[in-house]
Amino acid sequence: MIRTISIQYFHAIFSLLFLLPSLLYAQQVQRVTLNGTIRDGKSGETLVGASIRVQGATNLGTAANSYGFFSLSLSPGQYDIVFSSLGYQSTTLSIDLQEDRRLNVELMPNNVLDEVEIVADNGSRERLESPKMGVQKLEIREMNRVPVIFGERDVLKVIQLLPGVMSGGEGTSGFFVRGGAADQNLVLLDEAVVYNASHLLGFFSSFNSDAIKGLELYKGGMPAQYGGRLASVLDVSMLDGNNQQYGAEGGIGLIASRLKVDGPIVKGKGSFMVSGRRTYVDQFLRISPDSTVNSSKLYFYDLNMKANYQLNANNTLYLSGYFGKDLLGYSNTFGFDWGNATGTLRWNHLFSDKLFSNTSLIYSDFKYNVNVFNDNNDFRIASNIKNANLKQDFQYFASNASTLRFGVHVLRQQISPAGIEASNTSDINSLTIDRRIGHEVAAYLSHEWKPRTNLSFLYGLRMSSFLQFGPGTFYTFDSEGDPTSSEEYRAGKLVQTYFNMEPRFSVNYMMGENTSLKASYNRNTQNLHQLSNSISSLPTDAWVMSSNIIRPQIADQVSVGYYRNFLGDRYEFSTEAYYKDMQRQIDYRNGADLQANEYVESELIFGKGRAYGLEFYVKKNRGRLNGWLSYTLSRSERRFDGINEGRWFAARQDRTHDVAVVAMYKISDRWDLSGNFVFQTGNAVTFPSGKYDMGGKTLFYYTERNAHRMPNYHRMDLGATWTGKDRADRRFRSSWTFGLYNVYNRQNAYIIDFRDKKGSPGQTEAYQVSLFGIIPSVTWNFRF
Repeated sequence: MIRTISIQYFHAIFSLLFLLPSLLYAQQVQRVTLNGTIRDGKSGETLVGASIRVQGATNLGTAANSYGFFSLSLSPGQYDIVFSSLGYQSTTLSIDLQEDRRLNVELMPNNVLDEVEIVADNGSRERLESPKMGVQKLEIREMNRVPVIFGERDVLKVIQLLPGVMSGGEGTSGFFVRGGAADQNLVLLDEAVVYNASHLLGFFSSFNSDAIKGLELYKGGMPAQYGGRLASVLDVSMLDGNNQQYGAEGGIGLIASRLKVDGPIVKGKGSFMVSGRRTYVDQFLRISPDSTVNSSKLYFYDLNMKANYQLNANNTLYLSGYFGKDLLGYSNTFGFDWGNATGTLRWNHLFSDKLFSNTSLIYSDFKYNVNVFNDNNDFRIASNIKNANLKQDFQYFASNASTLRFGVHVLRQQISPAGIEASNTSDINSLTIDRRIGHEVAAYLSHEWKPRTNLSFLYGLRMSSFLQFGPGTFYTFDSEGDPTSSEEYRAGKLVQTYFNMEPRFSVNYMMGENTSLKASYNRNTQNLHQLSNSISSLPTDAWVMSSNIIRPQIADQVSVGYYRNFLGDRYEFSTEAYYKDMQRQIDYRNGADLQANEYVESELIFGKGRAYGLEFYVKKNRGRLNGWLSYTLSRSERRFDGINEGRWFAARQDRTHDVAVVAMYKISDRWDLSGNFVFQTGNAVTFPSGKYDMGGKTLFYYTERNAHRMPNYHRMDLGATWTGKDRADRRFRSSWTFGLYNVYNRQNAYIIDFRDKKGSPGQTEAYQVSLFGIIPSVTWNFRF
């Protein structure tokens, strides 16, 4: 029955997909179209989100899409068109537009220092006027100026300084958005899912900033083309590479070095980019006289690669990939490695001046291995999750006031849970757990419509169907978690189907030239779930998919916002309030065993969640001094029948207050200063309620979940960059970046644990573990 309904709904949406463009096109009378691609004049990189506006007409304009393509419909006539983008010199072209015309535009980077002011951002108008809510767009130039730990430029650390985004803990790259869990964030790199976007257990992210063009973070009001997660979408795009000339850039730091090489495949038509990074802490270990230390391993590497080629004016191919791996080994007794691999093949095609198509074939793979070597316990634990995804997306520019997006996504996902492979002499038994296979098919339609100059809408519908297939044994459990029945399914046999409709709606009302009110509602569903009992996700956390036991998670979010720009867009202010209702949330029983457990679903319990908050954001976009201030007041709570007697309790990521201040100051054309300060209320944590003695060993027992708080967290970081002289006759350029992490040496708590007090066994004392004090860093950057 469910499958029949799904087919009927898919048939209906396909009819709408092809009917609506025809109806919209039929309404266009005596219009001609100007379209083309906007690129960097030096490198040939496409400029995402570049602005195209008719001079003197505030309501005539558009923005380039994710591939730099734009389409603008106008009445025949003479126009002055202004093309602009963040960090580039604006260009105005006089165009006599009497018929459809294609115009490719190149903008030159703005590398000249203005003694009066520096333009840091021209996207504030888009945030003010667009119906999208809860969206943060960051350019890599801006992110690279923010000081971070060890001096390694890190996009995931920077987004933690934005309102509504909270860090997973000291030094980690994990993050939480608007009260959601870490696994409720969809992280994409050139459309491919990155399951664990961290290195060295979270101290670095998987994103090498040298290879990144920019990112968009959606906290609410997600467009219908995104799906699969409840809390947010982080969409990261890689650089295409320079199609004009060969070049290289990189940096040498205290613990890591990086190098990027790019250049034309065929000048003006195609390019490549290869970027790599590696730490070398393990090289320092080798010089230790201790044989245990010098035989240990501790490093990570990542490699980004991308190539593109323009077949003709209407067709362009892109091929990109990412490969990253971490390795931790303690002498010859323990080894732990994990890594991501992604690949994306894309085909851009223009069916007409108004219809843009992108076809993507995507592959993602994440795996980890734990190896233990000793006489009695010689075993290996391995787990793997991977997917293959086919996406067909269309963008139809019906008019300047109407843009239609629609498409179909088909995803196959396979999880190989952590099993144990033990040697014949090991005291531990081998364990093989059935892999799980699921398919998700989704179709979506969204419409961005501006019926009046002061009113705009973005609304759409995403319909998704999840199907789980065999092979494997599937169980049912009683209320205590004991198996009551099982059924064996052969390969390809359908086990369970879920169908969900996800409406999305956003509206923007301009109250004046510089003020707007926005509201949005969106529903999201999630069929992939991470099981974790730590505050920040670890590589060894188990993944499960929706099944006969686990139903898809659902979140409904409502938000309202007020936006205002001041002093000619020099300053921008926004505040957003949100409420999120979450169904079918997943937690675990007290004392649950989540690893290498073939009955892991028996350890799970299901309940509700809610999150609500108020976010403030003030940003200075121009001048020698620029930066932003963000503040979030929020709560995130859960309720399960089996926890805290069914009462609402704070989620692990619940923090009442979260403050971030970021400042960047341009002293001269050679010196830049930067700094940031963060303050966070301690997150919820479970402390012991009592203890008992068993055979002379003290054991603690716990009653109420997340009833206590970690100490408040605060820290200040400072950075400075010195740039060498820029000589016209030399291509080689270099700079030095200096940093101080945790300037005033705050000993923030990473762990609070408990033990018997020395000399007084009957008394219990708490003790704090801190990771970092003040940390200096220095990096030499070069480019030629």
